[in-house]
Amino acid sequence: QVQLVESGGGLVQAGGSLRLSCAVYGRTLTSYNMGWFRQAPGKEREFVAAIKWSATTTTYADSVKGRFTISRDNAQNTVYLQMNSLKPEDTAVYYCAAKQWASWSDLSPATFSFWGQGTQVTVSS
Repeated sequence: QVQLVESGGGLVQAGGSLRLSCAVYGRTLTSYNMGWFRQAPGKEREFVAAIKWSATTTTYADSVKGRFTISRDNAQNTVYLQMNSLKPEDTAVYYCAAKQWASWSDLSPATFSFWGQGTQVTVSS
């Protein structure tokens, strides 16, 4: 069984930065493409960023492009989301998710098999 554990959330002022981490337990990280999603109160869970198992390809939601960076350290079985120039609209619970390495074209939440418990990010204005 695969377990994902997020950390690094918190309260930050607008314009500030946070780095989220997602530690993966139970299987080697190279088996999975990884993604970050977020969900604000009263809204649906939305895609934020994803990275291929080999780290050769990344993709981002338009709303975070140029501000967020996804990366992975397969040796440490950890995925990161560096968030810069944070805005109040980035406030949400952020989730880490994993899907099999062969699946990349569809990055909707339903296609990810494993999820973390989420970490709260709050950006004050």
